[in-house]
Amino acid sequence: MKKLSFRQVLKAVNSYVVFFLTVGFAVSCCMMLFLRVLADSMGLELNANNIAVAAKLTFGNVLLITFLFGTADYIRRKITVERPVKQITAAAERIMQGDFSARVPPIHGAGTEGFNQIGLAINKMAEELSGTETLRTDFIANVSHELKTPLAVMGNYATMLQRPGITEEERREYARSISEAARKLAQLITNILKLNKLENQQIFPQPKEFDLSEQLCECLLVFEDAWEAKSLEIETDIEDDVRIKSDPELLSLVWNNLISNAVKFTPDGGTIGLILKTEGSSVIVQVRDTGCGMKPETGMHIFEKFYQGDTSHATQGNGLGLALVKRVIDILNGEIGVQSVYGEGSTFTVKIRRD
Repeated sequence: MKKLSFRQVLKAVNSYVVFFLTVGFAVSCCMMLFLRVLADSMGLELNANNIAVAAKLTFGNVLLITFLFGTADYIRRKITVERPVKQITAAAERIMQGDFSARVPPIHGAGTEGFNQIGLAINKMAEELSGTETLRTDFIANVSHELKTPLAVMGNYATMLQRPGITEEERREYARSISEAARKLAQLITNILKLNKLENQQIFPQPKEFDLSEQLCECLLVFEDAWEAKSLEIETDIEDDVRIKSDPELLSLVWNNLISNAVKFTPDGGTIGLILKTEGSSVIVQVRDTGCGMKPETGMHIFEKFYQGDTSHATQGNGLGLALVKRVIDILNGEIGVQSVYGEGSTFTVKIRRD
């Protein structure tokens, strides 16, 4: 049996004293009123003996009632207060120790509705923490993998550069490979920093009015060399002078990523389409391609960090582009969706308000 601490004993005594004084006052008042009414109605004279007997009976009743009330209150607190508090505390301590599978069980009994609400809130918090911890672990694992690949390439080619007797052509090739790996590493770190700022809301939209039609054309022309190298056909249907009030820098990141993906995943001789149209108080931008398309299970994950559905193009990216796009669209209170047919191509649709 668990030994009671001095503090618990003191608390029990204090509770009993409070009950005793309360019951004593109530019973004494009732007894005095009863005796006075009885004496007046029956013409009795109250003497010292009668009062002493009444006082002793009253004191005994007070002790008994206080004991009964105190016992009932102790049992009530054990069932309706201390037991739920222990269950909630135990679950909270497990969560603090990193066990996000801990849950507060349903608490039954009268007067426990408030504790059940607290338990539901803690369970919801544990679910969110569990999901966050899983994402954090996956993110660290993916970052480690993505950093390791270019570093390994740079290390290998640097070792090969140190070999005696290599030709000038080999030296330039190795140096070019190291430079490309360094570029990819820098791009990865830049994207990670951007995504971190976006997810932690350290980047705030700076809305201003600008010509979206002109911005889309400029973003498309950035990739002119890339699409010409693959002999891609470019189809545009862009309304003129479509002005919106939004953050042009953040939206430029969206268009660059979507167009870059369209060029990357479209085979030589394919087609890329860029469409801009107004729809009420919103604008619709579509980027479509005749590339490899996506399977349904791939489409469910494309906006996740580091996810790459087409591993054949993994060397051309790091799986952060669409995660950045999704976060930017969310910050700007827009919508983004994708329609894709495996082997035929994909169409990304972005919807944002004009003001």
